[in-house]
Amino acid sequence: MRLLFLGDVLGRAGRNAVCEALPGLRARLAADFVVVNGENAAGGFGITEVICQDLLDAGADVVTTGNHVWDQREALVFIGRQPRMLRPLNFPSGTPGLGAGLFRAANGADVLVLNVMGRVFMDALEDPFKMVEREIMACPLKRGADAIFVDFHAEATSEKQALGAAFDGRVSAVIGTHTHVPTADARVLPGGTAYLTDAGMCGDYDSIIGMEKDEPVHRFLTRIPSGRFTPALGPATICGAFIEIDDATGLAASIVPVRDGAPLGGKREDELTSRAIAEWLEKNR
Repeated sequence: MRLLFLGDVLGRAGRNAVCEALPGLRARLAADFVVVNGENAAGGFGITEVICQDLLDAGADVVTTGNHVWDQREALVFIGRQPRMLRPLNFPSGTPGLGAGLFRAANGADVLVLNVMGRVFMDALEDPFKMVEREIMACPLKRGADAIFVDFHAEATSEKQALGAAFDGRVSAVIGTHTHVPTADARVLPGGTAYLTDAGMCGDYDSIIGMEKDEPVHRFLTRIPSGRFTPALGPATICGAFIEIDDATGLAASIVPVRDGAPLGGKREDELTSRAIAEWLEKNR
């Protein structure tokens, strides 16, 4: 099975790029299942029902979120009627929506998707390790689900690496989101779990984590706000990861970072554009 994940979609630049590119990208990669993190898609803060539907219509099977999920208040309502949008699993009991779901891939496989949030330098939530353990005990790999994908929305690299290590060999992939900066450590862990500390964002990288530079710089220099953070509107880079999952074991055979579009989209040893991924697949089928 081939699974494509795209990191935090930020603002108009990010969502336009994803909605335009995803149908072709999914077709070229012959992706069986697509997960997109959409928590910053509405003006950089939260997601609306219309935007969520746009991402699903473009080819996402599931939209994950994170700490900004409720920034657009309508999300509290529409998440109840949109089972394909997840919020962090470890929010308090009674929070609207679901943090996990079993979804059918294009190849007929059942994919368990978990959306969980870290606690280091973030809000005090339920223990993400216990939440993941609970879900995979209820729906184990190859007994309840053909593949298990974890979007770990967290700040600290150590916490992300610890979760990857804790569940290595028990889930198909642990991919980090939230920091909006792609890391260079994509790999298959010793037990067979695909891992990447942060997938990066889908947005304008001529920015400060997706925002126009002036206001963040001003605040760092003066410690005084002078206005709102506004999403940068330049050309967006699409960032994420492409994972091949062995049908027999449900574990990862490979993981390739996705970096498509300037300024991060050039070929390098540790990253491939969508065209290079397609070429790689042709050589490695």
